[in-house]
Amino acid sequence: MTAPVSEFREWLTTFLPGDYYERYRQYRWDIRLRREYQRAAFEAGWIQPTWPREHGGRSLSLRDAMEIRIQAALCSAPKLPNIAGPNVAAPGIRQFGTPEQIDRLLVPLLRGDEWWALGMSEPEAGSDFAGLRTRADRDDPNSKVFRVNGQKIWTTQAHESRWCTLYARTDPDAPKHRGISCLILDLHSPGVRIEPIRMASASDETFCEVFLDDVEVPVDNLLGPCNGGWNVALASLHHERQMIWVMNWVEIKRGLAALQSTRDPDIYAELGSLLADAEALRATGYRALSNELAGRTSPEADILKLLGSVTLQRVWELGAAAAGPASAGDADLLFERQDALAATIYGGTSEVQRNIIAERLLGLPKG
Repeated sequence: MTAPVSEFREWLTTFLPGDYYERYRQYRWDIRLRREYQRAAFEAGWIQPTWPREHGGRSLSLRDAMEIRIQAALCSAPKLPNIAGPNVAAPGIRQFGTPEQIDRLLVPLLRGDEWWALGMSEPEAGSDFAGLRTRADRDDPNSKVFRVNGQKIWTTQAHESRWCTLYARTDPDAPKHRGISCLILDLHSPGVRIEPIRMASASDETFCEVFLDDVEVPVDNLLGPCNGGWNVALASLHHERQMIWVMNWVEIKRGLAALQSTRDPDIYAELGSLLADAEALRATGYRALSNELAGRTSPEADILKLLGSVTLQRVWELGAAAAGPASAGDADLLFERQDALAATIYGGTSEVQRNIIAERLLGLPKG
C-alpha cells in the first residue's frame, strides 16, 4: 500500500462516525453525512487526487489516484450526493472551460455547494447521443445568446441541481457528430421546466425530464468551441467510466462475498464463473491504466463498462437464486437487484457498448 493510500485510509477512519459500519444501512442514505464527506474530502485533497490542491486534489499520479478510488470503494466511503458533478461535469469544465468559467464554477461544484446535471439523453435519440434534436439557435451571427428548444430525459437530479452541461445541436447542416455544442445551462432560467420521473425502486438519484422552451443561454456559456461538444462529451465520460468500473468491481466483490457460504453445487458453478469475471474486470482496469500512462490507445474502456455492468447484474440475480423463495421478502436484496438493473444503462447502454466493440475493436460491418 502506497503512502497516499495509507494516508487516505487514516483520514477516512478519522472522518467516519464510530458506528459507521455497524449502522451502514442507515448511513448509506444519510444525505447530511454525504454532504459533509464531500466537503471534507475536497478540503483534504481527495476529491480529484491528480489535480492541484486548489481544485480538490494533491497532484498525485494516476496510479495513486486509482488506488485511492478503489480503497474508498472497498471501505464503503460515503457516496457523493451528486456524482455527476465532480466526476463528469468538473473534468469537462477544467479541461475546456474559460478561466472565468473555471474560477466561478469549479470549486462550488467540487465542494458540493452547487449540484450539476447532465443534459445528454433525449426521448427520440435514446442512447444515440449523436442523434439528439435539441436546438440552440442564434437570431443572428452577432447575437450574444442562444435560444434553446428541446427536451432531455433521464437527467439525474435535475430537480435538485443548479447547473447542467446541456448538449444541443448548433449546426443542423453539419454531420451529426460535428454540429453539437455543450452549453452551461442555469436550470433556474426562464423557460426551463423540470419533471421528476416516478422511480420503480428506492433511490436518491431521481431521473427527470427537462423541457426547454425558448431558453436563453449566453454565448459566453459555451463549454469548449462551438460545434465541438462531441469532444467535450467524450472527455467528460472518460472520467465517468473510470469511476464506474471501480464502483462495479467493488459491488461485485461485495455480492460474491455474501454467496461464498452456499452449499448448492449449481450456485457454485455460476459463482466460479463470476469470480473469474471479477478478476478479469480488475485486470482489465489496470491494463487500461497502463495504456493511459504509456500514452497508448486503450480499447479497454468500452469493454470495462460492458463487463462490469453485466457481471454486476448476474451477481445479484445469483444472490436471489441462492436465497430461493426468501428473496421475495428480502428488501435489501430486492434493492440490490433493482439497483444493478441501472448498471447496463448509465454511462452508455450495453447495446451501444456492444456496437462500439463490434465496429471499432473487432472491425465488424455495421448492421
